[in-house]
Amino acid sequence: MTAVRAGWILTQRNLAHWVRQPWAPIFGLMFSIMLLLVFGFLFGGAINVPGGGDYITFLLPGMLALSMMFGVESTATAMAGDARKGITDRFRSLPIGSASVAMGRVGADLANSAVELLVLLAGGLLIGWRITSDPGSAGLAVLLLLLFRFAMLWIGIYVGLSFRGEGATMAVQVLVWPIGFLSTAIVSAETMPGWLGAIAAWNPLSATASAVRELFGNPTGITSGPLADAAVWLALGWPLLLTAIFLPLSARAYRRLRS
Repeated sequence: MTAVRAGWILTQRNLAHWVRQPWAPIFGLMFSIMLLLVFGFLFGGAINVPGGGDYITFLLPGMLALSMMFGVESTATAMAGDARKGITDRFRSLPIGSASVAMGRVGADLANSAVELLVLLAGGLLIGWRITSDPGSAGLAVLLLLLFRFAMLWIGIYVGLSFRGEGATMAVQVLVWPIGFLSTAIVSAETMPGWLGAIAAWNPLSATASAVRELFGNPTGITSGPLADAAVWLALGWPLLLTAIFLPLSARAYRRLRS
């Protein structure tokens, strides 16, 4: 059996789990919608966007990028659960390549993320957000979001294989929450103290959020700095760099896995 064929079978297996137990992805989606509504309508009136523009229009692309980062928790939890229950060891005993297990997880989680993006985009349109760019640029924005999710997948796979049990979820939460909010996903870096804004501007999440805003034709909240001229290139470079680091680390963690 080829690695692609085995990976497709494992993707179907992971998707079948969500069909039978859909609450995890549903609650994840509801959490993203809740954050959008809370920041957009509860706090939005007190937040100004540098350079002008409506805050909801500024916020929604950032929430799309943030939801792609938060997905790393479900990936790590699923991988850790399979390892803890011995399912991963059973896969290792089968005549399939080691890449097939990761391909199955990547395929299922990307499919779930694509559905999540569609729902959030539809929700954004309902509350007044609009795309003002051409279809090609909007399509590229969606691809950048999925590329960022792809990079986050490998971080989740590595963490799930390295910290089995409840430690995986805790490790991801410690990682995701500070990085997620220390970014330009919710507010512009220019509204932060100088040293903090500099850190937020170089956050990989900030690059994706700023590039998506630019490609959707929404306010970017940027008047200067590295994201002003190179957001799209940074949004391409950061995920590729993270994948280049964590993909081989994930393969190494899989080879060293013990029941």
